[in-house]
Amino acid sequence: MRYVDRTEAGYRIAADVAAVLPQPKGDVQEPIFLGIPRGGVIVAAALAAALSAELEVALARKIGAPHNPELAIGAVGETGDAIFDTALVERLGVAGDYLERATDRERFELQRRLVRYRGDRPPPDIGGRVVAVVDDGIATGATLRATLGSIRAQRPKWLGCVVPVGPADSVRRIADEVDAMVCPLQPKWFWAVGEWYESFSQTTDEEVVTVLTEAWSRW
Repeated sequence: MRYVDRTEAGYRIAADVAAVLPQPKGDVQEPIFLGIPRGGVIVAAALAAALSAELEVALARKIGAPHNPELAIGAVGETGDAIFDTALVERLGVAGDYLERATDRERFELQRRLVRYRGDRPPPDIGGRVVAVVDDGIATGATLRATLGSIRAQRPKWLGCVVPVGPADSVRRIADEVDAMVCPLQPKWFWAVGEWYESFSQTTDEEVVTVLTEAWSRW
């Protein structure tokens, strides 16, 4: 099983997501999907379209390992708080001054992207809402965990996590932190998210802004 691209993945897993979402009634509002830029926004946009839900952006920045920036050893969420995979940090022998510099750099980039994606638009009020955080896949899960921590601090009524693909151990760790976890594809042998998509080209800032602008115009 592979996905054609991020949009197809969002539409393909929509039924799985719908099955776990609380049904709107009483004080339960329609769900809001928060996509993690860049690729997660594309998946979230397809889900929001398929399920007639609201789309927003949730920002976190991965903190990469020295000499291997694609390997996440931690992440920074929108609140500016950082989390680290302490076991991995210790195993790699990452110095404290590196962690400090890398964290500051990613905080700066996160704020830049907030302005780029939202402009003057205020962040969504998700207190008491049904919220699902969406990414295009997970490896270590550090970026997702940082995002979920930021969202949880805003006290949603229900918090879920949706990814099309990820390794079972990372999925289990994140599942313990949310009300529901949807990850239909959990391959036994996992090397990178992109190998499970036929097309996994880099999503640009411009694409993210376009998708968000179109979604916001409908709400």
